[in-house]
Order: sequence, then structure tokens, then C-alpha cells
Amino acid sequence: MTDVEAEPTPPRHWEADVLLRDGRTAHIRPMQPEDRDLLIDFYARVSDQSKYYRFFSPMPELSDRDLDRFTQVDHRDRVALILLVAGHMIAVGRYDTIRPGYAEVAFLVEDAHQGRGIGQLLLEHLAQAGRERGVEEFVAEVLPDNQAMIHTFRDAGYQVKSAFEDGVMELVFRIDPTDTAIGVMEQREHRAEYASIERFFSPKSVAIIGASRRQDTIGRALVRHMVLGNFAGRIHVVNPSADSVAGMPAWKTVAEIPGDVDVAIVAVPAESVQDVVLDCAAKGVHGLVVISSGFAETGDEGRMRQRRLVGLARSYGLRLIGPNALGVINTDPDVSLNASLSSVMPPRGRAGFFCQSGALGTAILEKVQNRGLGLTTFVSAGNRADVSGNDLLQYWEEDDATEVVLLYLESIGNPRKFSRVARRVSRRKPIVAVRSGRSSQGVPMGHAVRKIAAPAEAVDAMFRQAGIIQVESLEEMFDVAQLLAHQPLPRGRRVAIVGNSDALGLLAADAANSVGLVVNKQVPLGADATSDDFEDALDGAIDDPEVDAVVAIFIPPLNVPGAREEVANVLAAVGEQSDKPIVSTFLGTEGVPELLRVPDVAGSSAGRGSVPSYPAVEAAVRALAHVVEYAVWLRVPQTSVSDVEPLESDPVDRDSARHLVNELLMNHPEGRDLDFPEQHRLLKAYGIDLWDTYAVESLDEATTAGETLGWDVVLKATAEHLRDRPDLAHVWRNIDSADDMAAAWRSLNELITDPDRAGFVVQRNAPPGVPITIATMEDPLFGPVLSFGIGGPLTELLGDRSYRIPPLADHDAQDMVREIKASPLLFGYRGSEIVDVEEIERLVRRVAQLQHDLPQVRALQLPLVLAGAGGVTVLGASVRVEPVKDPRSDWFVRRLSTMPGDTIPD
Repeated sequence: MTDVEAEPTPPRHWEADVLLRDGRTAHIRPMQPEDRDLLIDFYARVSDQSKYYRFFSPMPELSDRDLDRFTQVDHRDRVALILLVAGHMIAVGRYDTIRPGYAEVAFLVEDAHQGRGIGQLLLEHLAQAGRERGVEEFVAEVLPDNQAMIHTFRDAGYQVKSAFEDGVMELVFRIDPTDTAIGVMEQREHRAEYASIERFFSPKSVAIIGASRRQDTIGRALVRHMVLGNFAGRIHVVNPSADSVAGMPAWKTVAEIPGDVDVAIVAVPAESVQDVVLDCAAKGVHGLVVISSGFAETGDEGRMRQRRLVGLARSYGLRLIGPNALGVINTDPDVSLNASLSSVMPPRGRAGFFCQSGALGTAILEKVQNRGLGLTTFVSAGNRADVSGNDLLQYWEEDDATEVVLLYLESIGNPRKFSRVARRVSRRKPIVAVRSGRSSQGVPMGHAVRKIAAPAEAVDAMFRQAGIIQVESLEEMFDVAQLLAHQPLPRGRRVAIVGNSDALGLLAADAANSVGLVVNKQVPLGADATSDDFEDALDGAIDDPEVDAVVAIFIPPLNVPGAREEVANVLAAVGEQSDKPIVSTFLGTEGVPELLRVPDVAGSSAGRGSVPSYPAVEAAVRALAHVVEYAVWLRVPQTSVSDVEPLESDPVDRDSARHLVNELLMNHPEGRDLDFPEQHRLLKAYGIDLWDTYAVESLDEATTAGETLGWDVVLKATAEHLRDRPDLAHVWRNIDSADDMAAAWRSLNELITDPDRAGFVVQRNAPPGVPITIATMEDPLFGPVLSFGIGGPLTELLGDRSYRIPPLADHDAQDMVREIKASPLLFGYRGSEIVDVEEIERLVRRVAQLQHDLPQVRALQLPLVLAGAGGVTVLGASVRVEPVKDPRSDWFVRRLSTMPGDTIPD
């Protein structure tokens, strides 16, 4: 097939930084004619056997004709992608279209880099490029003894059909992004990201670059904290101007250090960091922790410096924490790593903590220590230019020592991926998060991420869908964390309150009722209660099948020596044996007091069964309520539906919908609003019946429309400035004849100011019902967003809408309908008719599926749907389609996030 000039340059999003199986980075991009020399050098390093596997014959060198054919592609029918590390090509993959929708695919990977999952990565990216170019099937011809390549295709999650002819295996498979293929991709992504972070936490040797002999410097503080932290590996200091630092020999460069270096801690001026990257790359360092400031947090110049730093590090295969980071900590006694600016080494615990602000990180570590909470690992990522919270989630999911994940998020660089990963992690481990800037959706200056256009309520909904426990403050985060770390999860909302203070008992009951807990048992013990009284009451509450959790309150009585120790022993003993959570207000202390701690064989400061204490009963109850909501979320089936269950008489026709959208965008590449026939076709493909609407500009047209519909029609104005009028003055109902239409036309024209702009339409008269609205939007960063509410101006005024992020789990549509404040209107409020709620839920699921399937739908609204006892009537719609530069390809291929406006260095 000859080259064409349809698109001389490939789409920008085909270029990306990627993570290989071993946790190191590489760069993937389309082949260009100027890559000729790169290809020659690459081919010279490939073994004869690999060349034979690729071309089925000895082919020691590429001819000029071959070089032209391989480097000159049209990025449409002939697509080639190359993988680069340190500017060297290490792999190439391509497909060539044989006939429309059908292409042949092949790879060649340098022998030294085989086994790193490169073939799988190339296949993912080629398949996504093919889908964007209309390719439906790939075919690959492979020699039978090339088992590695055969496994690459068979293990990709596609349904592979094979045939054998003339000594060659032919593998044919559709490249639709099936659930299985996406699942395989996510598993590989998970393993690679875990591997990349694990090396930061378990280094055998660390180099501190910028170590200084002066006591008041950052470099000297890093050395001191590493040494005092009793790091189990080797510490190397790098200072070109000193022979020794803190009694250790100083090396001029990283390259001079004998043996391997796993991690480098960088504390040099910002303008020198790039030289350090090159030095570390030559040494084979795995990752960098850049403490240095002077990057994106300083303005445009620093932002450009940060882009160059990340691009350079990734191009040499290095991962990077920072810049402007506080550092990393691992409290595992076999590692004991304090590679941070904090002098506080927190005790061993069960929680992993990720934050972005260095200054805040220091305060966090002090708070952790004061509460006796303990951490497994800690990362302060600073400007979060490379390693992010998503990477840490992937690590903590596999880390057996980490049972609770704590996140302080100042920005979310890739919300779609965060949602996807967090949904999975939350099934195994609770995630507690504080998100700053919730109301403003703003981000700190140093965080080079795009602002999310979706409303803040949509982001909150995403957190709830993912099972994340979102709290308002760091104090509340620690309140919840200490309960999760030391007590079992509750089975339900029923609470018993046991205490020796009636006043605090009443406060606890009020607090419980206000946060949705049910007080099933109150045991007031009186001010003179003994430890035996506490033991009997606590045992009775825990043994009660109608109780799911216990709130214990103890205020020391006057003139009763030893009471606090005796009651503490009872609380600790009961807490250790109880299968129900216990929270306490014990002497008004905060954290896990020494008296209430249970020894932990794993070395933590407080083990399982330790009873957390809160200075106020309201804080204890609020923490318990958060944990109850998480426990309820865990019990609800979370099966994601990538396919709406089609009704036999009403199947979903995705192909028809995609064809319509693609056709529209081919004719209108800038995008446009759909007219009524197009809206009707699109919605019908998803089983949504949009009632016929006739736009009319005169009485004659209105009369003709009424006759066409068989009368019993309405005449209404639809202009935006007339929507949601509470007096309904713009609607005339029950029109049964030409005379009725004339009266309606005359009356509405008199009532409405400027009737020429009223946008009159004629429709059949709908059965009575409750007006509801459903809307979706496609946020370029956030992805699809779905909202639901009762129609009318009060909904807009009060913001009474529910939000979800497609794809929906089985229960999401039910929850959306029920969680709005006006939902009683749908369930027989004040004796009104109960509407067909199941049909509302079905409509919500269909709209969500449409938006999930079609990212080109920029916005969709069903502004007026009447829900009645007999079903729902969709009376109006508006749909906007626009081209998508990168159609959610990060859902289907692995790639590392980039800063907005990034240009990848050569």
C-alpha cells in the first residue's frame, strides 16, 4: 500500500512516557523519517535469531528500500511506534492495513531488553491507534518456536484464533477493548507501578547528593536523619568539594561510588539537578528523590525547568519523587529509612501516608508521633511531577504491612486513573483522604495540573463511588485512621453507649443521631462506677446481637484511687477480645493512650484491639460514622457494568450510535449541536424514546403539527429564558382541535414578551408526572460525569442534584435517585402517586452508558422527563458533539501522566 498524505503528522497523544515491567521508564512515539539512523543502530544490536523470528529469513542488514519502507509511514494505514531509552531505540512495532478494518501487526525488540514487557506495551498502543483509525482486527504471523511472541498475543486478553500453514502460525483477533483486555492491562500497570515504588522503599544503598559539612544545610540534615534513623543499607555522600562529610568519605560524583546505587537523594541548587540526573543515569540508579526547590512553585521559568527535569529523568529510565519534596520514610526495622528533611521518625504502624506539601508533611509526622498512630511508609511528593498518589496506591495495595491508606491531596493529576485504582484498592484496604481546595477546585502553584471543569460535587461523588472515606481535616483523618488501624469494622449502624457521665452520654447520643447512627442501647453507670461495673456493661453491650459498635466514656471519679488504671485494664482487655469496634473518650485524651494499648507482635506501638480515645465524644462518634459508611460500602456488590443489560425488545445499538457521531464529526470537525432527528436516532440506539417534537413558527404550522400527531397535544415555548417558569405560562395543554390551537397560539403570543424568540413546539400531551432532569458532560481531564435531579428552578437554586462517574455499578442508579433531598416526591409524598422508579433507574443507566461509550458527546441533557406511575416520558433533549483529541486512550493503554503543555525532549 502506498503512502498517503492524509495526515503527515501523527496525533500528539500517541507519544507518551511508559513504565516497563521492572519499574523503569521508557518513551514511546510514532516513527518518523528522520529516525533512519536510530533504526540502523538498533538493528545492528539485534541478534540474528530475533531478526529471523521477525522476517522468517536471514536478514543481517536493512536495505535502503527497507529503511524507507519502515521509517516512512502515513500514521493511518501504516503505523509504526518505537520505544526509546536514553535516546536509543530499543524496540519497534507496526501495523500495516491489508484491507479496511484489517491489519497485520509485528514487533522487534532488542535482545538486551526482552523480558521487560515491551511487546505487550507496543501491542496496547498499536491497538489503540488502530481503533482510532478504524481497524477492527489484527493478524500476526509467527514462527511456532517463537513462543515469547505467541504468548504476547495470547496473554493480551483478546480472543485469539490461530491457524497453521506452510510452517507459520497465523493469529487473528479483534482489538475491541474488552473487559478482559482492559483487566490484563490494569494488572500489568499495577505490577509495573508497584515495582517502581518498591525500589524507593527498600533500597540497599542510597546516595545523598549535595551532602554538606555545614551543620545548618539541607544536605547535612539528610545525612543526619539517615544515620540516626539506623538505615540498614549503605549510605554514600556526594560532594565534589569535600573529602568527607559527617565522618563518611565523600565522592565527587555518583559514578565514582563503588557498587550499585538504588536511590539518590538530591539536594543541590535547581539549576544543577539536570547534571545530577545524567550522572545517576550513567550509574544505573533506579530513582531520584529531589528535595531541591526552585521549580514549578516559583513561576514560569521554574515550570519549564521542571518539565525538562521530568522529561530527562524518564528518558533515561528513572522515576522521580519531587521536586520540592520533603522525602520518603520506611519504618520497617529491616530497612529503617528516613530519607527526608524531618527529624521525626514515626513509630512502626499500619498506615501508609502520602502528601504533597513539604511543610505540611513535617506537621503530619509530628502529629502521627504524638497520637501514637504509627506508619509503615511515608511520602511527601512536593510538586508531584512524576510519582503521584496513584503510584503509591498501587504499592500499598500489595504491601502486607500497610492496612490503612492516608492521602492528603492538594491536586489530582489524573482523576480517571485515581478513581479506577482507588475503587480496586478500597475493596482490600480503607483509604482516608483529605482534599484541599474542594470548594474552589484550585491547585497550588507548583502542581502543574489542569483544573477540573466538573463541579466539586462530582469529585465528591467519585470519592464515594471509589469507597474513599473523605474527611474535612487532618485531625478528622487521624481520628478515623486510629479507629481503622486498631479496631474491627462494624457490621452495621447500631451503637451502644456505656459511660459514667450522663451529660457526655447524652452528647454522644445526639451526635450519633446526627450522623446516621442508631443508638440501640444506653448504659449510664453513674459517677461512682467501678471497673467491674464497666466490665459487665461492656461485655453485655458486645454480646448484644442488636449492637454493632460501642462508645465507652470514662471520666475519673473523685477520691477513687487507682480507678483510671483499673478501668483502662478493662477497656484494653475487652477491646483486645471484641469482634466489634470500641471507641472511647478516656480521660479526654487523644490518640491511643499507653493505658489502652495492646502489645503488637509485629513491633507496632499499639496492636490490634487497642482502644482509641478522643478528647470529645462528638469526634469519637463522627469517626465511627465514617467507618460505618465504609463498612456498608464494602457490603454492597460493586460489580462494574461496562454493558447495560439490554432488554430483549430494546437492545443497545452501540455501532449505530458510533456511526452517527463519527459521521457528524466528519462533516463538522469543529463539532455542533444535534437537531431533533439526530437526537432521536442517538437516543433510540440506547433504548431511550424521545417524543416527537415539531418546531413551529406560525399558527398554520402548529395546526398541521397537531393534526399530524392526532391532537391531544400541547403548545409550549422552549427558549432558554423561558425554561422552568414556575407559573407554566409558556405551556398550553389539552389542545384537541384547530380552534383550540388558535386560542392557544393567540394566548401564548399575548403572554410572552417577544414571541418571535419563544421557540414554539408542538408535542403530544404527556401523562402527568414528576419532572426530572438527567444530564451528562465530558470533562477533558475528569472524564464522563452524570447528574440527576427533580426538574424546576428550586433544584438549580439549592443545587439538589446527585452525581456519579460512569461506568455505574449495579446500585449506583438506585442511589442517585434516592439521595437527592427532593426524592420523596417520587415515592408518594403527601399521598401523591408513587412513580415508576425502576424505569427512572433504567433511564439513568442508559444515559450513563451512552456517555461512557461516546466521549465525543461533549454534553447531553434531558431537561424535561415526566416520571409517572406508568413509566417515564422523555419530552426534550439537547446534545452537543465535539471531536476528542485523546479519546480516553489512557483507559486502554498504559502511560505516565505529563504536565499540561509538555514537550517531550529529543
